[in-house]
Amino acid sequence: MRIVSLQPSITVTLAGVGALDQLVACTRYCKDLCPEAVSEGRAILEDSWTASTEQILAAGPDVVLASVPYRMESLAEILRAGVRVVAFAPRTLADIFNDIRLLASLCGRGTSGEKLIQSLQEEMEQTRRLTVSRPLQRVYCEEWGKPLIASQRWVAELVEAAAGVFVGAPGAQTTPEAVAATDPEVVIAAWCGAGDRVPLAKVAAREGWEKTAAVREHRVFCISDELLNTPAHTLSMGLRAIRWALHPDLFWRPGGIRCIDDEAPE
Repeated sequence: MRIVSLQPSITVTLAGVGALDQLVACTRYCKDLCPEAVSEGRAILEDSWTASTEQILAAGPDVVLASVPYRMESLAEILRAGVRVVAFAPRTLADIFNDIRLLASLCGRGTSGEKLIQSLQEEMEQTRRLTVSRPLQRVYCEEWGKPLIASQRWVAELVEAAAGVFVGAPGAQTTPEAVAATDPEVVIAAWCGAGDRVPLAKVAAREGWEKTAAVREHRVFCISDELLNTPAHTLSMGLRAIRWALHPDLFWRPGGIRCIDDEAPE
C-alpha cells in the first residue's frame, strides 16, 4: 500500500508499527517527531491545510491519511480523483488508541499497533501508582496564547494521570481573568507550531497572574508542542514532562520541557 501522510501523528505511528516502507509522502513537519521519514527520498508536502491536490496525487498514493486540522475541500478533491481518504479527528486518549488500531490494521501491523497502545497505557498506569498518594494540584494547560485556548481533552487525561486537576474546559477558548480565578498551581504552555519557544516570562506577566500560586512559586513551564499536541503513542513523552513539572522530587527531568527559571533575564 502506498500511503501519503498529512500529519506528523500519522507518520510517527507508521514508524512505530514498522510501516514506513509504505509511506511515499509526508509533510515537512513530520521531521520533528520522525526525522527518518524525511530522510529516505520521500516526497515532502506542505502541511495538511495547504498541500495541493496535484502535489499529493503526484506521489501516486493508494490512500491518503489525514488528521485534524485539515481542509474538507482538499480531501473532497482527492476523493473525486479516485484516491481513498481516511481522516481522523481524535479528542480523547480512547480516540487515539482506536486511531492507532485502525492505522495499524490498514498497514497489516495490528499486533504492533496494540504494542504501541499498551506502552502508553503502562506509562500512565505507572504514573498513577507513583502519584496516587500525592495531593492533587490545579494545572492550567494551553495550546495557544492569543486568544487563550486550553489544551485538548487527551492532555487533560495525562494531567489527571499525574495527580493533577485540569482547570477550565479542554479545547475551549478562555481569558486571562478566568484562568487567574482558578489559581493554578502549575501552568503549562504547549503552543501549536511553536516548538519549545513559548515566552514564559510574558505568559507569567498576564494581568492578575502574579497572584497565582504557579507564578509566585515559579512553576510556569513550556512543553514542546510535538510532545502534547501530537495524538499518537509519543504522548508518553508529554506525560513524562507533565509529571516532572508536578512532581520534580519524584521523577527525573526529561527532554522537551523548560521552566520559567531557565529563561535568561531580558
